[in-house]
Amino acid sequence: QAQLVESGGGLVQFGGSLRLSCTTSGLNLDYYAIGWFRQAPGKEREGVACIGKNSESTYQVDSVKGRFSASRDNAENMVYLHMNNLEPEDTAVYYCAANLLRSRCPASTMVPYEYSYWGQGTQVTVSS
Repeated sequence: QAQLVESGGGLVQFGGSLRLSCTTSGLNLDYYAIGWFRQAPGKEREGVACIGKNSESTYQVDSVKGRFSASRDNAENMVYLHMNNLEPEDTAVYYCAANLLRSRCPASTMVPYEYSYWGQGTQVTVSS
């Protein structure tokens, strides 16, 4: 059974940075794209970044382009979300998820139903 566990969330000031980690197990990371999603209170879950199986393809939603990026170390079963210039609007629970249908990232919107395994989430709070 695949498991994903996020860590690295916390409270950060406006303009600050955080790096989220996604520790995976029971999953051959060499084959699958990994996505990062977030959900703020009262809002739908939103795909923010994706990284392809060999880091050959990436995707970021427009609102985080130039600020967020994903990276991965398949040998260590780790995926990361690097978040810079954080804004209060980035406050949300962040999730990593494995896409067993794709090895590459989509050209446009990330859709949650394509992702089979999810972590429990980590809270990111950005103060103004």
